[in-house]
Amino acid sequence: MPMALKNYFQKGFWKKLADLFRPIYHYLLALAGALWYRFPAKNIFVVAVTGTKGKTTTVEIIGAILKEDGYKVALSSTLHFEIAGAEERNLFKMTMPGRFFIQKFLRRAVNAKCDYAVIEMTSEGAQQFRHKFTALNALVFTNLAPEHIESHGSFENYLAAKLKLARALEKSHKDRKFIIANVDDPQGNTFLNANVPGKFPFSLKNTSPYLIKKEGLEFALENRKVISPLSGEFNLYNILASIMFARSQNITDEIIIKAVEKFSGLRGRVEKVTLSSNDPDSIKQNFSVIVDYAHTPDSLEKVYQVFQNTRLICVLGNTGGGRDTWKRPIMGQIADRYCDHIILTNEDPYDEDPRKILQEIHTAIKETACEEILDRRSAIRRALGLAKTGDTVIITGKGTDPYIMGPHGQKTPWDDATVAREELKNTLNARTA
Repeated sequence: MPMALKNYFQKGFWKKLADLFRPIYHYLLALAGALWYRFPAKNIFVVAVTGTKGKTTTVEIIGAILKEDGYKVALSSTLHFEIAGAEERNLFKMTMPGRFFIQKFLRRAVNAKCDYAVIEMTSEGAQQFRHKFTALNALVFTNLAPEHIESHGSFENYLAAKLKLARALEKSHKDRKFIIANVDDPQGNTFLNANVPGKFPFSLKNTSPYLIKKEGLEFALENRKVISPLSGEFNLYNILASIMFARSQNITDEIIIKAVEKFSGLRGRVEKVTLSSNDPDSIKQNFSVIVDYAHTPDSLEKVYQVFQNTRLICVLGNTGGGRDTWKRPIMGQIADRYCDHIILTNEDPYDEDPRKILQEIHTAIKETACEEILDRRSAIRRALGLAKTGDTVIITGKGTDPYIMGPHGQKTPWDDATVAREELKNTLNARTA
């Protein structure tokens, strides 16, 4: 047998063997975690929140409503972990950490006498059985858009991975089970088909009439006016998902409205960057600076739409490592459509050439002035320097991500809002009042 052919068959054999045993490994790991921490989910009401976008914000709004009603709550999200008021930042660079994390988190929540655990759950986590042996009480579905296609192989596989959570809810031994789903999404009714007793669909029709402004949202809830400081239609969906979950728990509209109106948003999610009011340079800021996690074409467009009535200076990039490369030209097209000046920069290149990533975005930008500045801090500095009265600088792609991921596993500590605030201070300091 020729050596090249022999090597091909050997590599194919080991790959098939790894593909065969990988699911078994993850399943046994999940079982071991549940055994070690004594199946903590049986002693707490567990809520899973899944979807492509809006998971983190929905987790946090649900938490805010539950706390407003006097419950002790545990929250696990891309942003942070919270148990009975004690918080720690999520530094794992993943939404749903493995290695027993979920079971350990639930055990800590039970020990702290929490009433509810609200957990952001992902398709990749479900693929690796990280949700296994976690008896669910409720599943909240936000939406589904093409994402993680390279890792799942197809959109259908991506949907199937999400639906594993619905199957897990069906199989849960819990008595009280609920599914809350966005029926404006084409997959909403697929989730509602789950065989559970409590079904709570939601739609923008539930809030009509509603008003979306740069400063916030106004909508109706059972003929009562609700004013939220959150911006964008996407956040109206997140609020609706949270409201319908709260109603499944018989929480009064009075409590719900109070919590929603108090909830001012999250770091890295349409986050407004300003200097402290005590800083003498703060009075010089006559333009807006926004940091947002937007990392899909749909979420990028929705953020731009919120501020489209202003001159937009946009800083963006795209993840490397072969992840969802199809998005790059589409992100470029969207930026070209909405932005008045574009600065392409590094995001998380991993082992991929960052210049290649930027070029794949740049090729789709035909009309708008566009620069490539690899160093992310320099790109942010340049954008702020271009800003004039009434403009909006939008920095997308990382949100609260704690690192820039480089080649060979290199991790550079990072925080978009912190860097933007530092560069904003320098920019304003250099200007005359």
